[in-house]
Amino acid sequence: MKKRSTVLIILLFILTFPSVLYVILATGKTNFIHLPYIGERSVATNGKDTIYHAVAPFSFINQDGKMVTDKDYEGKIYVADYFFTTCKTICPKMATELLRVQEKFEYTKGLVKILSHTVDPEDDSVPVLKAYADMIHADNGMWDFVTGDKKQLYDMARDSYLVNAMQGDGGKDDFIHSELFVLVDKEKHIRGIYDGTDIKAVNDLLDDIKVLIAEYTIKENKNKKSDE
Repeated sequence: MKKRSTVLIILLFILTFPSVLYVILATGKTNFIHLPYIGERSVATNGKDTIYHAVAPFSFINQDGKMVTDKDYEGKIYVADYFFTTCKTICPKMATELLRVQEKFEYTKGLVKILSHTVDPEDDSVPVLKAYADMIHADNGMWDFVTGDKKQLYDMARDSYLVNAMQGDGGKDDFIHSELFVLVDKEKHIRGIYDGTDIKAVNDLLDDIKVLIAEYTIKENKNKKSDE
């Protein structure tokens, strides 16, 4: 009797294992990972909800001479970074890694975007940014290279994107040189910070973008079912 029970258990495992494996492979890491929220947080006035750090409103000019604001990034998942066109050290490597992001998520048709801020607005004019974007084969519909007021650019880096802990005044002698990529979700919360010169770190970024897309897809499907 005991032997027969054992055989039945083994048979049941063999029959169900492919289905279990399929579910694991199909749902992937989205079933097990929820990306953290980075930055300070506080409790809302109702005493229950959590208010997470969020990227502040902004207004810059991109490589096509168009005004780009936080409104253009509402409902988008995006990667933010800081660079300058004459950089010969970390920036070329960062551009190469961001091209991987572009290639991987072009299929999202604008859901995933890239926002590169110059740290040298005095030299990185609109025509210079345009030439740089063309040189590296950036998709203008997916990737904005922006310039503007230096203080606002630097305040965004320090206070919104948290890429530089050292304080500065955005003046002539102030300079930010960061290798970090920042993953921002649809609600403008920071969900990850990565070394943009490290292939493995960028691989993590690519995976985490997939996780975010899956999170939103699951939420949208649940909302659709609740509305039916």
